[in-house]
Amino acid sequence: MRLDSSSFKDGSAIPGEFAFCVIDPANHARLSDNRNPHLRWSDAPAGTRSFALVCHDPDVPSRGDDVNQEGKTVPASLPRVDFFHWTLIDIPADLREIGAGEYSAGVTARGKPGPDSRNGARHGINDYTGWFAGDPDMCGDYFGYDGPCPPWNDAIAHRYIFTLYALDIERLPLSGAFTGAQVRAALVGHILAEASLTGIYSLNPTVRI
Repeated sequence: MRLDSSSFKDGSAIPGEFAFCVIDPANHARLSDNRNPHLRWSDAPAGTRSFALVCHDPDVPSRGDDVNQEGKTVPASLPRVDFFHWTLIDIPADLREIGAGEYSAGVTARGKPGPDSRNGARHGINDYTGWFAGDPDMCGDYFGYDGPCPPWNDAIAHRYIFTLYALDIERLPLSGAFTGAQVRAALVGHILAEASLTGIYSLNPTVRI
C-alpha cells in the first residue's frame, strides 16, 4: 500500500498552513491556518473493509520543565514520547483521498466537535485535549486534526508521522472520546497493510529542517 501527499513530500518540511502554530519573530509563535494536509493512498489489499489514519509526533519532550521557557533550551538528549495529532477511523473502504483542509481549517478554541465526521468516519481526540486541560480559555475535547506546535526552544525538529492502516473490519470497537492509544490497541489483529508518510516541523528558527 502507498501513501502520499501533494501538501508535502515524505521526509520534508510541513508548510506552516498545515500547522497549529508558525514562527512569530516577536512572540516566538502564533496561531496558524491549522489545515489538515492532503493525503492520497493506493494499492489497498483485497479484503479491506475500512481504513484508519493516525498522525503522531514521537519527539515530544518527556518533561516540560524547559518547554517554551525564555533563556532555556529543550535538550536533544531528553527522552521523547508520543503526542497524537489526529486519529480518524472507520474510513470507507472505497475512499482513496482526503483533501487539504477537508477535516480542519483553523484553530478552534476548546476543540472541534466529534466523534462523528465526514463520510461516516469517526474522529478520536488528539493530545491537545490534555495539553490545554488547565487553560480556562482553551480546555475541551480536541477531536480530529490539530497540527504541529512543537516547543519553540526545542533543540530538535519534530517528526509528524501519518500512518494509514487497511483493516479487515468496517468499524473499530471504540466509542465516545477515544484516544490515540486506544486506537492503536483496537487495531491489533485487524491490520491487513499499512503505509506511512513523515513530515518535519520546528518553531525554533535556529534548527535546520
